[in-house]
Amino acid sequence: MITKERLLEILEKSKPEDKVSFYTEIALSSLIIMNLIAVSLESVPSLSEKYSRSFLYFEIFSVVIFGLEYIARIWASSEKKDTPYSTGYGRRLSYIFSFTGIIDFLAIVPSILAIFITSVDLRWLRVLRLLRLLKISHYSSALEDLWSAIKHERSSFVAALYLFAIALFFSSAMMYVAENNAQPDKFKSIPETMWWSLITLTTVGYGDVSPLTPLGKIIGAVTAIMGVCVVALLTGIVANAFANQVARRKAILEAEVANALLDGEISDQEQEKIESLRKRFDLSEDHVDAIIEVFKDTKNK
Repeated sequence: MITKERLLEILEKSKPEDKVSFYTEIALSSLIIMNLIAVSLESVPSLSEKYSRSFLYFEIFSVVIFGLEYIARIWASSEKKDTPYSTGYGRRLSYIFSFTGIIDFLAIVPSILAIFITSVDLRWLRVLRLLRLLKISHYSSALEDLWSAIKHERSSFVAALYLFAIALFFSSAMMYVAENNAQPDKFKSIPETMWWSLITLTTVGYGDVSPLTPLGKIIGAVTAIMGVCVVALLTGIVANAFANQVARRKAILEAEVANALLDGEISDQEQEKIESLRKRFDLSEDHVDAIIEVFKDTKNK
């Protein structure tokens, strides 16, 4: 019988040498992509009517697989070491209420709701099924990295959002005053004018609503310039946060390697801790080996 430790290894990010884990990751990732394609094709009336039974069978198959995966992850999560909990119960709860755990749960809920609540709007269920794409986060740390980067730079990020909100409300109010008489159907109120402000500030510019009066055009030009500045500020903050996060991870790993090499050798326990950090930071084995070699060379000099 498969152990919880082995099941956890199979379900987590695969290693090149672990073929079972690798093919499991490929199979689940492929099923996720196929689900996205199926949801998209199912929205086409002609295809939905012609292949309704095939779509139904595929959805049942997907829910069964994702449901079994969810149960397996709950069972095996008691062996996860990178959690603040020491008990199996606590580690399971940590997974269930984590971002990936919630996504795994939401991946199967829409179809279960459709069975018990027949009056639910199927269009919304299709949208909820698209959340299955986020299950890819099990094998890619992109979303986790983005959230962590924003979290560390949250004060700067919130300040930039505050400036964006000021620009949004100020430009909406000014444009409403300038264009309400000339275009009462398009600038009926400040809340409705916010659509134009948002599109202009983000430099999208659909062109469905545009100013006609000289004052309105001046306000539009100033709003566009403010948008470029604020969006560039937000982009710079996120980019800087990513760069700081990479540097922070490298510093943590280097500190652990330096501490492990104080006696000149890396013990099995120290190697296990370094390997845990490598997986957590999503670094390659070659990268970690290079850091170890650099510190060994430095120590020998």
